[in-house]
Amino acid sequence: MVNVAVLVSGGGTNLQALIDYEKSNADCPYHIALVVSSTKNAYAIERAGAAGIKCEIKSPVSVMGEKAKSATRDEKRLATSNAILELCRTNGIDAIILAGYLSVLGGEILETYRDKIINLHPALLPKFGGVGMWGHNVHEAVLAAGEKESGCTVHIVDSGCDTGKILVQKKVPVLPGDTPDTLYARIAPEEHSAMVEGACILAERVKKL
Repeated sequence: MVNVAVLVSGGGTNLQALIDYEKSNADCPYHIALVVSSTKNAYAIERAGAAGIKCEIKSPVSVMGEKAKSATRDEKRLATSNAILELCRTNGIDAIILAGYLSVLGGEILETYRDKIINLHPALLPKFGGVGMWGHNVHEAVLAAGEKESGCTVHIVDSGCDTGKILVQKKVPVLPGDTPDTLYARIAPEEHSAMVEGACILAERVKKL
């Protein structure tokens, strides 16, 4: 069994998909051993608690205290990433899943868990990736570009932004009259499916490393 940490920031619907799959499949290759939230108010924390999964909050303030107020973005990202790395080490984590995690990992954690971190992105990479491309920003950009299809991508995390090897993609049509909300509603179920598929691929890859 591959112990995974799931990093979250919001509602945790993709976390829930991972929890449900593990619970209902005896041959699930991953075990969610830890959930880490970047915010103290994320509903994903409730989901982790309901499933009996250990959950920790690692935000710049929780990690740096008062220093977070004057720290640069990169300093906050590095401090948070290092705190998450320490958590993963002490909890025997083999791989990391970013499931709606709205921060960016940096520093030693990317080397320690090289090829063992995946992220879910709400578009068909390499299109509509990179800095600023998250949440509804992505769907707005897709619609503005007049794309005929969109979807989601699960990819390996590297030192770039949305640049790692693609593992899974799910496609949906962009329909006339779509808004960011209606497009997201069509993509969301595919995200859940892609997240689980990507987690299983990751676990099998880690077993072979």
